[in-house]
Amino acid sequence: MGLGEDMSKASVQAGYVRTGYTSHMASHETEIKSSTSIIPCFLFVELVLMAGTVILSYHFEYTDTFPVHNQGFFCYDSTLSKPYPGPESTSRAPPRLLYPLIAILPILTILVGEVTSVLIDPRWKNRERVIACGDCCFFNPLLRRIVRILGLFSFGLFCTVIFAGAVQTVTGNQTPHFLSVCRPNYTALGCVSHIQYVSTPQACTGDPDLIAEARKAFPSKPAALGAYSAVYTTMYVTLVLRIKGSRLVKPSLCFAILSPSWLLSLLRVAEYRNHWRDVLAGTIVGSAIAVFLVTCVLNNFGSSSSKPEEAEVPVQDLPRHPVPSLPPSSTREKLSVVKSYGVLPTDVT
Repeated sequence: MGLGEDMSKASVQAGYVRTGYTSHMASHETEIKSSTSIIPCFLFVELVLMAGTVILSYHFEYTDTFPVHNQGFFCYDSTLSKPYPGPESTSRAPPRLLYPLIAILPILTILVGEVTSVLIDPRWKNRERVIACGDCCFFNPLLRRIVRILGLFSFGLFCTVIFAGAVQTVTGNQTPHFLSVCRPNYTALGCVSHIQYVSTPQACTGDPDLIAEARKAFPSKPAALGAYSAVYTTMYVTLVLRIKGSRLVKPSLCFAILSPSWLLSLLRVAEYRNHWRDVLAGTIVGSAIAVFLVTCVLNNFGSSSSKPEEAEVPVQDLPRHPVPSLPPSSTREKLSVVKSYGVLPTDVT
């Protein structure tokens, strides 16, 4: 093989080394993205929307701003004559226990999952970039991701309250114990058969507050909140967490997260606080909101856009592609190369 070919191969290999080193260094550099709209958008758009949902959910939950529709009932309706189970505070899943679990458990799961991903998953670096807003503010990728996931979770939680409260207000469907708190005077109403429909607003003689609460059955708000929290957390565990060595850990964890939501729905029916169709509708509403936010807004928590980190290849293991040798045009060119580099004629092939 001639000396010119050896020099060409050496230059090609040097080019491979420089290219591999440059790409290797570029892959490990921290990418910084400049954005001047992140702070104004957060202050004047996202915070305003969040405050609006909080205020609206407060009015649906604790005030009489939106009156409940006064839906009538049939005389002696057995589906509405179940015994009164007592206030919500006497339930086996009282609000003081239910609502903290719905809010705290997903937050703790997401925080632990994000911190663990940073510590043990090297591919996490490819998911996010540092955001620079001007020359003073730099937003850490981990902080941005946690704020985005938990902020959207809170937004969806209040949206679930608003949606369930709006449907309850519009429909005014009664609970299974409605007639027990309504206490209608069947004699004054002239009820003589089970098919007689009563639509008089003054048909009930019981406590007005209990009657108003008994008209908010469809959909079940606790079932909707429980389903939303469970589905959101389950999708996070399924799409983000990377558990190696066992195929049963992640499904078991998902079933453990979903089970309290199912038990809550069964408990609402067993205590005569909701019909089965109420908890089914609430479960569908909460699950649909969670799936929509995760898939359409968060893009599956960014898991689909993340790419595995490229493996480091040593310089000596770089592929060496042979350079195709071109035959010299004449014997005179071979002799000129031999004379210029002092190579014996026997070395020329």
